[in-house]
Amino acid sequence: MDYDVAIIGGGPAGATAGTLLKKYNSDLSVVIFEREKFPRDHIGESQLPAIAAILDEMGAWDKVEAAEFPIKIGSTNRWGKNPELWDFEFIPSELFVDEPRPGKYEGQRRFTAFQVDRSIYDKIVLDHAEEMGVEVRQQTNVKKVHRTNDRIDAIELGAGDRVTAKHYIDASGQVGIIRRAMAVDSEYPTTLQNIALWDYWQNAEWAVKIGVGATKIQVMSLGYGWIWFIPLGPTRTSVGLVVPASYYKERGIKPEQLYLEALSEEDRISALLKEATRENKFTSTKDWSFLASRQSGENWFLTGECAGFADPILSAGMTMAHCAGREAAYTILELERGKLDPKWLRAEFDSRQAQRIRSHIRFADYWYTANAQFVDIKQCIQGIAKDVGLDLSPDNAWNWLAQGGFIDEDLFAGVGGFAFFALKGLGNVLSELPTESPLEKFNTFRLNLAGASYKAGAQYRDGRIMETHSYKRDGKVLPVHGRFEVLVNVLQRTSSMDQIVDTLQAGLKQLDPKLRDRIFTQTMEAFEAMVSDGWIDASYDANRPAFKKVKYVDQTIRLNRDTRQT
Repeated sequence: MDYDVAIIGGGPAGATAGTLLKKYNSDLSVVIFEREKFPRDHIGESQLPAIAAILDEMGAWDKVEAAEFPIKIGSTNRWGKNPELWDFEFIPSELFVDEPRPGKYEGQRRFTAFQVDRSIYDKIVLDHAEEMGVEVRQQTNVKKVHRTNDRIDAIELGAGDRVTAKHYIDASGQVGIIRRAMAVDSEYPTTLQNIALWDYWQNAEWAVKIGVGATKIQVMSLGYGWIWFIPLGPTRTSVGLVVPASYYKERGIKPEQLYLEALSEEDRISALLKEATRENKFTSTKDWSFLASRQSGENWFLTGECAGFADPILSAGMTMAHCAGREAAYTILELERGKLDPKWLRAEFDSRQAQRIRSHIRFADYWYTANAQFVDIKQCIQGIAKDVGLDLSPDNAWNWLAQGGFIDEDLFAGVGGFAFFALKGLGNVLSELPTESPLEKFNTFRLNLAGASYKAGAQYRDGRIMETHSYKRDGKVLPVHGRFEVLVNVLQRTSSMDQIVDTLQAGLKQLDPKLRDRIFTQTMEAFEAMVSDGWIDASYDANRPAFKKVKYVDQTIRLNRDTRQT
C-alpha cells in the first residue's frame, strides 16, 4: 500500500486537501483514512464566507447548496457592555435579495456562508473527494506512526496493514495522530479553558427568516457563559452551552442538568425551543485553545484542529480547517513540481497556519475581556487580561488586539472574519471604544516603511504557489499586491487625501457601480488598516481639504431592530 499522499481524517481539512490534490494533479495517488463511518454528527456547524470560495474551487459548492442548508448572513448577539441585542451581518439584511434556491456561487452569495449539519456536510465533501479520484477508506483507523527522526516512514492501520507515502497529512482533529507521534509540543497562549455542552433539537423556531432560507445564528451571553443557537436545516437546530471549566466544577452538577438549566434561563432561546423536541444526543467536550509549536515536518503536515484550536465564539474552526487543507495541498503540489525551495514552502505553510490560529485565539480573548455582562466568570476574564497584560480598559484591550495586526497575507483587512470597519463597530457594542476614523480626523497620509524588511511570501492561486512580496515589521505584514499594492503606489505619488481618493476612484470608473462601490469601500478599509498597523502616518494640514466620512455597504454591526427581542 504505497501512495503519493496519505491523509488521516476525512473531515473538511482532509477532504479539501484530497480534492485539490486530485484537481490540480490527477496523476497523484491520494488516500484518506477515516476512523468513522459517515454520516456522523460533529460540532462546528457555523461557517464564515471564506469557505464558500474554497468550496467553489473544489467544485463542491453546488452540491453543498443543493443540500438546502440555511444561508448564514450573520449573527444576532447578546454580548458586550449591555444586554441589548446587536447584529453582525456579512451584508445588510435589507440588501439581501430573495432569490430561488438552489442558487449559484455568484453575486451576493459570494459574501454569505452556510450553517451546516455536519453529518450531511462532511459526507458531501468526502464523497466529492472520492468522486475526484481520492481513495477513501472509512472505518479505518491509524494505530501507529513509524518514524525516523522527523520523517515518517510509514503508518500502520488498525488491521495491521502498513502504508507508505511520499507525503502525509494529519487531519485527525484533536486526536492529532501525527502531531502526537512526532512529539510536537503545544502552546496555550490563553488562560481561557472552556467546556462545551450541546444537543440537537427538532422543530425549533428560527429567530430570523430572510427570504428563501437565509438566517442568522444566535449567540446569547449569560452571566456565567454563553449559548449558541444554529439552525442546520428546515427542522434541525444545534444548541450548545459554553462555560469555563472552573464554573462547571464549582457548580458540581451533571453536565446535562447544567445545560438544560441554562436554556431555561435564557428567555430568547427558551422561546425558540418552546415547541421543539430534543434528539437526546447530548455531548460534551473541552475546547481549550492551543497552538502546535510547528505545523509541518520533513514529509508531513498538520491541518485543522490537530494543528490548533480557537474558542468557538468566532465560528472559525471550519474556516481554518478548509484553509489549512487547501494550503497543504498547494504545498505538496509544488513539492512534487520541484521548482520552488522546499524549505521556503514549508516555512510559508507553517507561518500562515500559526498566524491564523494565533490571531483567532487573541480575538477570542478580546471578546471575552470586553463582555461586561459576565458576572460569575469575572475571575476568568481577569485571568485572561492578566495573562496578556491588560487592565480591561477598552482602549488598552483594543491596542492589545491591534498588536497582532489587522492585515494578513491573504489581503484581508480585519480579524477573525470581521472586516476592519465591522471591527470598529464591534468595539463600540462590546465596550466604550471610540470609533472615530482617522480618515475623518486627518487629511495628510504618508507611507512609513522605516525599519521594514522586504521579504518573499507565498500567494496560493489556481493550484500554484507564486512568489509575492510583503513588507514585514514588528510582527505585522503589508502585502505588496492587490489593493495594498495599489495603495502603496498611490501613496508614493501623493500624500493629500483628496488626491488619493480621486486617483482611486478614477481607476474604478469603468466598473459596474455596485462593484465599484464595494471595491472602493474595501480599498478604504485596507487604507485605514494600514494606518492602524503603522504603515501610514496620518496628520492634519489646515491648507488641505478634509475627506468626508466613508460610506460602506459591507459587513455591518448595529443594534438589533427586532423589538420582540429587546
